[in-house]
Amino acid sequence: MAHARERRDRVVVVTGASAGVGRAVARAFGAQGAKVALLARTREGLEEAAREIQRSGGEALVLPVDVADAAAVGAAADAVVDRWGRIDVWVNDAMVSVFAPVKETSPEEYRRVTEVDYLGYVHGTLAALRHMLPRDRGHVIQIGSALVYRSIPLQSAYCASKAAIRGFTDSLRCELHHDQSRVKVSMVQLPAVNTPQFEVVRSRMPNAPQPVPPIYQPEVIARAVLHVADHPVRELWVGWSTVKAIVGQFFIPGLLDRYLGRVGYRSQQRPIRVRGPRRDNVDAPLPGDKGAHGDFDARSRGRSSQLWLRTHRAWIAGAALAAALTGVAGWRALRA
Repeated sequence: MAHARERRDRVVVVTGASAGVGRAVARAFGAQGAKVALLARTREGLEEAAREIQRSGGEALVLPVDVADAAAVGAAADAVVDRWGRIDVWVNDAMVSVFAPVKETSPEEYRRVTEVDYLGYVHGTLAALRHMLPRDRGHVIQIGSALVYRSIPLQSAYCASKAAIRGFTDSLRCELHHDQSRVKVSMVQLPAVNTPQFEVVRSRMPNAPQPVPPIYQPEVIARAVLHVADHPVRELWVGWSTVKAIVGQFFIPGLLDRYLGRVGYRSQQRPIRVRGPRRDNVDAPLPGDKGAHGDFDARSRGRSSQLWLRTHRAWIAGAALAAALTGVAGWRALRA
């Protein structure tokens, strides 16, 4: 477990740091006093994120980059090491998405989502490993989703990319074990999150897109990532909805296909008709600072009981053991 001083000395890289989950994660590391490198395409969002980190006592480095560009991601990693000497934690989070049926999604859109959502993680991981492996230290954290395991309609490009990330990460873990490397790799599988993604996603649906309820605030995810950084694990699932989706896919995948075919279109759309063309960030960033939160604050949960139970297992086990020992001692006293 990392101590307060170690947290303050951390050098962290976060991709997709200008908005949403990446913004909340970067801000949370900054609040611990870490040195945080911020990677994304939107300079305005990155610069405001940097100001937030600096106000909370951390240091920030703004590095505008498209993670689909492997050379640019590698150069950004070099800039972090030139500035702070190393990379301790690398969090891959950058993403774009298209909400549309498969038959209405173009080959170019599949290519672009794959380049950002999957290859962006590959590029970030390779850049991190280039600096971590020689030190035999470091931690790559992949921000995943329940959709890593269980795809849903209307997001085929995104779901496929997330599944590819899991395949890539599993292979990497095996190789690190083979090499007896101390570099760690984790995945954090998310529920639906209240982020600005749904304002900037490309959509061909008649109504405005939304996350599938229940919805969680991005700060819930940030707390999960901080926990994984302190307590490296293979995977951390966040939220009961994530648990149900993943476990359900193991046992009743066909039933879920039919269920999601029936409800998956409606659950991803708000009862608000889209009128006129929507701007999206698939091919190019949109100007301005979007922040961490989307439009769903009133419907979003700030805590997860499942995450609390998962991250306090040792405390719960200790309390249960203490209660059991107390009960045994009391029973023996009654018999004496």
